[in-house]
Amino acid sequence: MHRYEENRGMKVAIMQPYFFPYIGYFQLMASVDLFIVYDNIKYTKKGWVNRNRMLQNGKDVMFSLPLKSNSDFLDVRDRELAADFNRDKLLNQIDGAYRRAPYFTQTSPLIEQVVRHEESNLFKFLHHSIISTCEHLGIATEIRVSSDIPIDHDLKNQNKVLALCEAVGASTYVNAIGGMDLYSREDFRARGIDLKFIKSKLFEYAQFDNEFIPWLSIIDVMMFNPKQQIIEYVVSQYELASVTASVQPKDVGLATGIS
Repeated sequence: MHRYEENRGMKVAIMQPYFFPYIGYFQLMASVDLFIVYDNIKYTKKGWVNRNRMLQNGKDVMFSLPLKSNSDFLDVRDRELAADFNRDKLLNQIDGAYRRAPYFTQTSPLIEQVVRHEESNLFKFLHHSIISTCEHLGIATEIRVSSDIPIDHDLKNQNKVLALCEAVGASTYVNAIGGMDLYSREDFRARGIDLKFIKSKLFEYAQFDNEFIPWLSIIDVMMFNPKQQIIEYVVSQYELASVTASVQPKDVGLATGIS
């Protein structure tokens, strides 16, 4: 009998950690009972683990966490922030972009708390940022770290997802919409697990007087919208489906939690 057999009926999602990801990441979290964050997964240089996009002078620009130079084959949990990471510089970049935003005063303390967190390990830094943002938005989903769950962690891709789901007693696995082609519904069904994909509805709002740019970092959403409106969108404005026709723009980095 599995350790978590009593939790049968539970919805589970599994994803890499990202730095202030877009709102769909938090919708995925809110749609499940348990959210597993990968720490023992290979860091992807061109992914979204330590970078994202924000609005600056009417355009989407990248912001990022600088990392210590190291092997490209290390897991996320083995990467370190650069010793010369200038937290003030990053905060000034974000403040300069959003100082005139209507909810800057409400949002900036969270941003500062996250960026000034005194942790050099990349995963621990990101884990803290995710938990802090969830607390700010009132998302109460349980969050666990993948390496803490007793499975064969040498498994890869779908096999690892299935093992994690079985270990925690999941009846439903929910994945971001971009990962549809990576999983076999039949394989999940054979294990007694329903496979679902989350599709976010577009959340459009005023970004100063600029043409709207969708799917930016959650920072952008929080700077321009009252917290209650964000929470209502997060918990309701999505669909859970077995099949869908399209992938959302700018969503490739969140297609799946595995590499």
